Amino acid sequence: MVFRKPPDGGWGWVIVVVSFFTQFLCYGSPLAVGVLYVEWLDAFGEGKGKTAWVGSLANGIGLLASPVCSICVSSFGARPVAIFSGFMVAGGLMMSSFAPNIYFLYISYGIVVGLGCGLLYTATVTITCQYFDKRRGLALGLISTGSSVGLFIYAALQRALIDLYGLDGCLLIVGALSLNILACGSLMRPLESSDSPPPEKTCVDKVPDQYFVYHEKEKTVEENISILEKGYADEKCANNIPDYKQDNILNKNVLSSINVNEKDTYKKKVVEQTNFCKQLAKRKWQLYLNYWRETMVLFKNKVFSALFVAILLFDIGGFPPSLLMEDVARSVNINEDDYHMPLISIIGIMTAVGKLTLGILADIKWVNTLYLYVTTLLMTGVALFAIPFAKSYLTLAMLSAILGFLTGNWSIFPYVTTKTVGIEKLTHAYGILMFFAGLGNSLGPPIVGWFYDWTQEYDTAFYFSGFCVLLGGFLLLLAALPCWNTCTSQSSKLPPNTYSYKVASSA
Repeated sequence: MVFRKPPDGGWGWVIVVVSFFTQFLCYGSPLAVGVLYVEWLDAFGEGKGKTAWVGSLANGIGLLASPVCSICVSSFGARPVAIFSGFMVAGGLMMSSFAPNIYFLYISYGIVVGLGCGLLYTATVTITCQYFDKRRGLALGLISTGSSVGLFIYAALQRALIDLYGLDGCLLIVGALSLNILACGSLMRPLESSDSPPPEKTCVDKVPDQYFVYHEKEKTVEENISILEKGYADEKCANNIPDYKQDNILNKNVLSSINVNEKDTYKKKVVEQTNFCKQLAKRKWQLYLNYWRETMVLFKNKVFSALFVAILLFDIGGFPPSLLMEDVARSVNINEDDYHMPLISIIGIMTAVGKLTLGILADIKWVNTLYLYVTTLLMTGVALFAIPFAKSYLTLAMLSAILGFLTGNWSIFPYVTTKTVGIEKLTHAYGILMFFAGLGNSLGPPIVGWFYDWTQEYDTAFYFSGFCVLLGGFLLLLAALPCWNTCTSQSSKLPPNTYSYKVASSA
């Protein structure tokens, strides 16, 4: 497919605004699920482990289902997926208000809301990348701050709604607010693939030749008609109809009343319909094979293979601090009177700052976005190694701010993916990478918890987390050094009608 050059403005800024509010509305409640977590503990009387699965599913299922989300966006477009997902998020939140037990919440809040958020995230990132090239980093940084802003507002909002209307009323109102996603989704106008649309084709012509898996020789219409007439004659002989003369007279009467051209036209239509169904089945099978072939081609790219390892290790090691930093402070006996601001709030604020700042840096011509992302990974690993040496609120607050800022590299991750595989393969590749990111989010906190149960302290756990992030960063750096210029030279050989996304040269 030939993509039209991104406008880098115009309606693209409308896309940025609606994508910001889409992430704000869909991720506000799942990221601030800690407020609901306490209420669910009291309401259902289940253990903390069982109850925590609700929030884990809501934040992880969307990433784990990223390949499915990518296929949906590729097949139906960002706007239909966003509108449908808005109903999912709103419906899941409203159904959660009627939950009779914790297992119902696994479905309504964990799976339905989580999957809706995953679909919306993929849709907003994909359509933003299509509208922006030179300012893509800024655009992605702006829309990704929507989830961070949603965390702060929804944390206070849900607490106030629970005090006024109870847990059930809070979920109903938050679900009703999520219906505004429908309005945002309706404004996601797709970017045309080319300035001049191709001429309209017939139904049969719409099945491309490259989708024919079986290469047997296709018979002409006349040959198929002769086969049909021969089969009809053989069937007549096999049935041994006794009254041959009466049948012959009847056939003559019928044939005399039907125009010969109409008879031939009807037979041709039957043959065309048969060929179309056969070709359509071949096309569906070929699409399935092409998906796996494209996946194998992606993993032959050394940078992409290193990128998926890096994002997996980053989420295993970098995600737990956002959940465990408060417990780390208690484990070193920091007095609660010394708290000027919760450490989680510091992480959240600095994540929003990091997303915007790193997004702006990614748009600078002399900044290589891949190396910028590698730098954030290496610095995150060093900060994780420093956590065991922090014994005061001030040092933990500084480390929380650093980790939050570096976690803002999520805003440039789609940018890095686009530079690595190209805009044409962005949706496919991004879905695969987000699956591994979700796997890392799911494995990280349990692994850190197992280390704590084994050693009864967090030092070993954070040494392990820092090692994982550093390993991923070094592997990505080694893979990028020999391949980056090669990818750039290959992109310059694209056909003249294809828009090329060139990699920024390093300083």
